[in-house]
Amino acid sequence: MKRALIVIDVQNEYFTGALPITYPANSFENILAAMDAAHAAGIPVVVVRHTFTDPNAPAFRQGSEGAELHPEIAKRPHALVIEKHLPGSFTNTELDSWLKSQGVDTVVITGYMTQMCCDTTSREAFHRGYKVEFLSDGTGTLAFENEAGAASAEELHRSVLVTHNWLLANVLPTKQWMESIEPA
Repeated sequence: MKRALIVIDVQNEYFTGALPITYPANSFENILAAMDAAHAAGIPVVVVRHTFTDPNAPAFRQGSEGAELHPEIAKRPHALVIEKHLPGSFTNTELDSWLKSQGVDTVVITGYMTQMCCDTTSREAFHRGYKVEFLSDGTGTLAFENEAGAASAEELHRSVLVTHNWLLANVLPTKQWMESIEPA
């Protein structure tokens, strides 16, 4: 098994912007721990950053403070930074070709938001034949309400984890994942 850790959209927008992540409360600490453990084990870390080029976009506007990576993510070792403009980290990016060039067969999903970009990236990876590990407490979200209804952050998060663990991914806590990898 050759893994790569995919760190999705851990950007300032989720800390100081319009979309503060609330669940699970320790997701950020777990993302950092997973990055550190991956680096120690020689697992390549791919950092993904979402931007919109539309200057009127409500969040993640290219060049804005909110679109920048969280400083703790930016300073940690990583093999590649991918910029994406859609929810999936594989869509219109070099991620798939880069993973294949590295011999990766398993992707580990961590980052934000569980039900949007993490979910989409996990599904894209599964559809491309990768094994997927989804860190249950190393992904996170916030509550949503719109014309379709309302869902708490916990409800959104849990529903994605349950769905993915049924067919798409091996869903596990960050600590358990870290115990399953061996230092380089």
